[in-house]
Amino acid sequence: RLLLDLGSDEEAAERLYAAVYRDLRAIAGRQMGNERADHTLQPTALVHEAYLRLVDQTRVAWRNRAHFFAIAARAIRRILVDHARRRNAEKRGSGAVHLDVDEVAEIVGGDRSTDLVALDAALERLAAEDPAKAQVVELRFFGGLTAAETAEVLGTSQRSVERHWQFARAWLYRALAEPDGE
Repeated sequence: RLLLDLGSDEEAAERLYAAVYRDLRAIAGRQMGNERADHTLQPTALVHEAYLRLVDQTRVAWRNRAHFFAIAARAIRRILVDHARRRNAEKRGSGAVHLDVDEVAEIVGGDRSTDLVALDAALERLAAEDPAKAQVVELRFFGGLTAAETAEVLGTSQRSVERHWQFARAWLYRALAEPDGE
């Protein structure tokens, strides 16, 4: 209801923020949980920036809570990747910015540090090849949605989401493991 009221009720954004803050904070915390200690982006700042991007969406016809968190996943991904790119630009090639996240190990297999920019580039290549599978990764990894929630957002079966997730994990593992990324 709050999502539908965003365009017409000035206080809806504040009530929505109160209702979703804890969930957004949990998503941000998972994404930042294993990041290096000196990382300049904090989970709270990530939540605030993502939320501002979300409520500024004028072209989105919000369908439900799962749809909101799907869009939130995309916003969080963009913020993290943009932040990593800025850090890389500031360092002028002195090294990659790494995002050490347990979920990355789940996606790529094994316990390893994965460059967020490389992961984003691999996801873009996957999206060009198979947009549905890339969207499943975005929703599950960046949005923290379950397979059932992802299926609801995409309007497909949970079994299809699980198959896409399995394929995408293997595809990303291969893409990130190969030195040339092809």
